[in-house]
Amino acid sequence: MRRQTDATDPNRTSAVALVEQFFWQKRSMCAAPPRWERAGICFQDLLRRRADRQLRNSCAVGLFLTRHLLSEEGPLPVLVHVVDDDASFRTAMERRLTQAGYEVATYPSAQNLLDRLPSESVPGCILLDVRIPGLSGPELQERLNKLGSTLPIVFITGYPDFPTTVRTVKAGAEDFLTKPVSADELLPAIERAIARHETTLGQKNKLDLFRSRIKTLTPRERQVFELVIRGKTNKQTANALGGTERTIRAHRARVMEKLQPPSLAELVSLAERVGLLGGDASGSQPTA
Repeated sequence: MRRQTDATDPNRTSAVALVEQFFWQKRSMCAAPPRWERAGICFQDLLRRRADRQLRNSCAVGLFLTRHLLSEEGPLPVLVHVVDDDASFRTAMERRLTQAGYEVATYPSAQNLLDRLPSESVPGCILLDVRIPGLSGPELQERLNKLGSTLPIVFITGYPDFPTTVRTVKAGAEDFLTKPVSADELLPAIERAIARHETTLGQKNKLDLFRSRIKTLTPRERQVFELVIRGKTNKQTANALGGTERTIRAHRARVMEKLQPPSLAELVSLAERVGLLGGDASGSQPTA
């Protein structure tokens, strides 16, 4: 049974209203980028929650519009990689996506994409045909997963079958579309995939920055940091390292200043995500 949704749902109302306002108040919105930064975050959050299809499509459109509004020099670079052995389909997709404001790269085969492996520093996604001579779409997905690719994949096929759909979705596919695909289906799917990749890139950049900040710690600050993320108090840290609580407090303050976490809980979370909570924090203990 199809799930019924409430038309008065506040998430739906706010998302659709923001999209509608683009057409009615474009000038005033362009003059208020901070508000649209928040709107973009709202759209991304709703997309991640995978709400009902109508709301997700509204959010996808809204996110596309906010990306354009927030750029001072036109649309921010977003790259869609189209992989299909049909030259006419590649040309049609390139034309359609370019008109929609995306940058497009096309590939006649899965191997061609592997030979020109896309950079993941730019937000994007892969629009991938299932049936390609040589390496198939699902096989390319498997190969990219092994390479650690984070580019979301939107599959498209003229010959849908349930087992393939299940296999690709379980392997992380963003969506599975059937040819011929309408713009109403294609563009929201592309935008959802790009929103997912932007989130992934944001998390990666956050962890990379955290790792670089850790490298600025002195040996003593690093020891204090290792004990702090394991829940040790100043007194316990002082006993473990052979210093005074006052000295430990000073080191701890410098650690927080250098690493700039919004809270101690976030510091612990970041440390765990970069793999620093495994093993024993004890070892050589220089004087404080």
